[in-house]
Amino acid sequence: MLSTPILLDYQSSTPCSKDVVDSMKPFWSEIFSNPASKSNLAGINASAILEASREKIEQSLFLKNKKIIFTSGATESNNLALLGFARNFYKKTGNYGHIITLKTEHKAVLEPLNQLKKEGFMVTEINPEKDGLISEELFKKNIRDDTFLVSVMLANNEIGVIQPIENIAKICKSREIIFHSDFAQCLGYMALDNLLSDVNMITMSSHKIYGPKGIGLLLLDEEINLEPLIVGGGQEYGLRSGTLPLPLVVGFAKAIEIAVFNQKNNAEKLLFHRNTLLEGLLKNNSGLLINGSIEKRLPHNLNLTVLDLNGAKFHKLLKSKIICSTGSACSNGEPSHVLLALGRSIKEAESSIRLSIGLNTNSKDIKQAIHILTDTIRLLR
Repeated sequence: MLSTPILLDYQSSTPCSKDVVDSMKPFWSEIFSNPASKSNLAGINASAILEASREKIEQSLFLKNKKIIFTSGATESNNLALLGFARNFYKKTGNYGHIITLKTEHKAVLEPLNQLKKEGFMVTEINPEKDGLISEELFKKNIRDDTFLVSVMLANNEIGVIQPIENIAKICKSREIIFHSDFAQCLGYMALDNLLSDVNMITMSSHKIYGPKGIGLLLLDEEINLEPLIVGGGQEYGLRSGTLPLPLVVGFAKAIEIAVFNQKNNAEKLLFHRNTLLEGLLKNNSGLLINGSIEKRLPHNLNLTVLDLNGAKFHKLLKSKIICSTGSACSNGEPSHVLLALGRSIKEAESSIRLSIGLNTNSKDIKQAIHILTDTIRLLR
């Protein structure tokens, strides 16, 4: 018996790194003033630290012509981008236009778009191919004269597939369509290259990259206007009122700096462990289906359907041994809408598992995970 379960759920969240924790320490009880309070020296100092953190992120990501809007996390960033832009579009034009997305997007994208449908906007959810990737031809066919907004995530949070965002961005630009993408799972795990300048609105999250929970950001092209969701104080360019949590902002900036600096080495390490895990499971078990493209995929993600067993019993037996996921951390126990969109049956979706590798994962963890999963599969069959 293991004294503690093996952690293979790093796409749900990551532990805060020691360097990040250390960077935040002074801002809890020593430098604690409100960054929006400019009437005294302490507030001015806090404001300077806030802007220094913003500049640090700009430098780490090599940003040009982008505004950084701090939010409470990726969910708020997605809501602000989609609801804020669509409502501003209606305010300017008086028209309910057309929006395109993928059926496999995170609920933090699909639910705001459902809200926009209730308000009068038209939304098309494109089915991905069987490998989880969007068909560029199908995407182009779904563009209409009134299409004004597209939202397609760079890498899927459940199956880890990396979409051809650069090509989608080019298509959008040629049609003067604003493009939003959720990058929450990607920062620190893959080279972003020119994608940060190609995409008009980008969502990022701190706790996916060994930073603190409760802080995220939305990158915006400077000319984009949004209707705010939260009003009251006019912070963050008037787009997100409320006192910013300075310790979390500082920690997020530090986490981004570390993630970008170590991206290549970390990706190689994660990919080695992921491939070892996959090879071991395929060698010792039949009836395993890989969900999504294995080539165009995040280095730390593995999503498998295990055939011929009871999914509920499978996850119940694993619960005390391996910390993993049946899908998104936000799915509330429902069968994965991502796997259903790929053509998996409800039974297959329920017997699927997402295993995500982290920087604390070692070879012993991988070896034990292979052993535990294999024994559990054999027992149930």
